[in-house]
Amino acid sequence: MRRQHHPCLALVILLAVSAAARADEVDDYVKAEMEKQHIPGLSLAVVREGRVVKAAGYGLANVELNVAAGPETVFKIGSVSKQLIAAAILLLVEENRIGLGDKISKYLDGTPETWKEITIRHLLTHTSGIVREAPGFSPFKVQPDAEVIKTAYPLPLRFAPGEKWEYCNVGYFALAEIVSKVSGKPWGDFLRDRLFKPLGMNSTRVTSATEIVPGRADSYNWRDGRWQNADELLAVRPSGAFLSNVLDLAKWDAALYADRILKRPTREEMWTPVKLNDGSAYPYGLGWQLGQVNGHREVSHGGTLSGFRAELTRFVDDQLTIIVLTNCGSAKPAEIARGVAAHYLPALKPENKP
Repeated sequence: MRRQHHPCLALVILLAVSAAARADEVDDYVKAEMEKQHIPGLSLAVVREGRVVKAAGYGLANVELNVAAGPETVFKIGSVSKQLIAAAILLLVEENRIGLGDKISKYLDGTPETWKEITIRHLLTHTSGIVREAPGFSPFKVQPDAEVIKTAYPLPLRFAPGEKWEYCNVGYFALAEIVSKVSGKPWGDFLRDRLFKPLGMNSTRVTSATEIVPGRADSYNWRDGRWQNADELLAVRPSGAFLSNVLDLAKWDAALYADRILKRPTREEMWTPVKLNDGSAYPYGLGWQLGQVNGHREVSHGGTLSGFRAELTRFVDDQLTIIVLTNCGSAKPAEIARGVAAHYLPALKPENKP
């Protein structure tokens, strides 16, 4: 007797085959980009509606020891950290312990007269006018955040607060210091207790050059036709503070669909373009870059540190997130993230490409 297959079973098989084919296409795309961009190792997570639908590692976390990269591999994430520092500030705002309109002189010691109109919102949105880097910062020196911030005090502002947008790492040093002052604990501990532990982000932590971190990737640069070890930086930068992996960052992404960490009005404000003094808007929110691809709303942030490049891209209305972490200083993870996204959402493909 001929066995009859249920139509639903056939549909399930068809969908499974389609998903596998798409996964193979993504793998081929990522591997091709890694070869073109000379990336030793890369971790990828694709998240839909807060659920991981693909997590993979490619290449090598350590070239010298031939250690493969996986989804558990821990990378420095650079300025992807800014959204996490911003979240710490917003947690304190929700508890009415600080306000976005508060002057930062209320929390920082000895601020100059030129900084008197700078607010917490200005720092979050890179509209403070403070120089991008404090002159006293050294990547090879461990020193208190407050001391680094103070070396920027004598310098003139580049523009009046709120007048324009200009990327500013010093602002996120100041935000981290405010978190420490208001919470009464180091900003890294505050984030560990209020965000990382509740979400089960067990591999996410403040960067350390000396402590043993399981699964940590080494960093590389491509020079003169070969990989070279990148410099190991000793300083912890609150503007690019954390080590993490794609699985932990997927948990953070999932939390952004619910009120588990931040309430909905707070999240919406986080992704609202900053208003400048003249009434115009700039596409940056509270620790997030804002944009669109082929009409699809995108909130994202990249990160760069010595020998590492990272990207977290969320197509919020489509509930699709791509996380790309690499251990190459010249990688272009934002391009890779958008390329991967287009495999799951074909409407994101550039019009001139098939």
